[in-house]
Amino acid sequence: MLRSRGIYGYFARIIKPPPLEYLLFIAYLVLFAWLVTRIRFFLNTGLSKPQIMILFLTKVMAGIFYGWIGSYYGGLAQMSDTWNFNMNGVLEHKLLLSNPHEYFTNLFHNPYGNSFSQFFKGDNSYWNDLKSNSFIKLLSVFDIFSGGLYYVNVIFYSFIALFGPMALYRVMKDVFPRQKLAVLIATFLAPSFLYWTSGIHKEGMLTLGMALVIYHFYFGWKEQRWSIKRISLILLGLLLLLMMRNVLFVMMVPALLVWGLANKVKKRGWLVFVGMYALFTILFFTTRYIDPDFDFPNAVVTKQREFVDLVGNSSVMHESLQPTAASFLGNMPHAITMAAIRPYPSDVRHILSLAAAVEIELLLLLLGLFLFVRSREDRPRTPNFVWFCLFFG
Repeated sequence: MLRSRGIYGYFARIIKPPPLEYLLFIAYLVLFAWLVTRIRFFLNTGLSKPQIMILFLTKVMAGIFYGWIGSYYGGLAQMSDTWNFNMNGVLEHKLLLSNPHEYFTNLFHNPYGNSFSQFFKGDNSYWNDLKSNSFIKLLSVFDIFSGGLYYVNVIFYSFIALFGPMALYRVMKDVFPRQKLAVLIATFLAPSFLYWTSGIHKEGMLTLGMALVIYHFYFGWKEQRWSIKRISLILLGLLLLLMMRNVLFVMMVPALLVWGLANKVKKRGWLVFVGMYALFTILFFTTRYIDPDFDFPNAVVTKQREFVDLVGNSSVMHESLQPTAASFLGNMPHAITMAAIRPYPSDVRHILSLAAAVEIELLLLLLGLFLFVRSREDRPRTPNFVWFCLFFG
């Protein structure tokens, strides 16, 4: 659970650091800007060393901007979590120094006495707390070297999180070999993706987890090589998803199974995805009759209610979901609109919602160009991967 004691004093110390802490920031920035140009995984993307350095520095700048928005406009944009995470990382680092046994065991402690059940529950659940507790633990490791300075931690976090888009870029470049520039821009520089995955929050680790799984699964099938290292990294990616957002873990596993089955069948992969996801839909609504613990519709309804309770400045009207197939089907147009089309220009409330609205309109324009203007030469090498992305999304 997040601990908020002394947060205002913490803000005062971090937002206005003394000159020595500026020097520490510069020293680490130079060190990691050099280091990213020496990592083979990055160099194997085909990007030049200056390009890799620019991408890393861009990510750092986005992380700094994210932190600045969180400190000065946290109440307006509901973004104070990033500073809470960093402060709790400092407290966790102090625990490492004062009580190492507690530090190394508290991540596995369940204070609710429910035998690690309540997998999908949003409160009084070990699994719900795990995403924050594990992220705080990561920040406490950074604090060994950063002294708890937020903007220094941004550098460490940007370095680790950069492996995610680098892995995705290598996959997308292989799938769309004629569209290297478009793939580069889409993978690294899409504004919302760059912004939300660069700040000190869970999205960067979620992207890394998904990218590890996708990269090694894709090239495992292409090269027909399943080494212990490759399988271990796939499992590591799945573990990150399980820890940071278990719902994504639940969605990723069947998506991988269908992707692998489509690769086995080879022809008409889209038909494999349609048939298997139709089966998953039936199981989604019927497994509760076999075992009440697998009541997936009710878990989604509960998640919606918990999310609605987090009232923000950009809240919109919605219909309450019911745990029935009819209700899910009836809410589908609203869900697609919320996920892919909004915010509308009329939804704009502050600078972040304005940026989101502009980006959505540009993405819809690009989608239209992709559907109606692309040539045959731009078709993906491996359509099954595109079907995986579509169905997983």
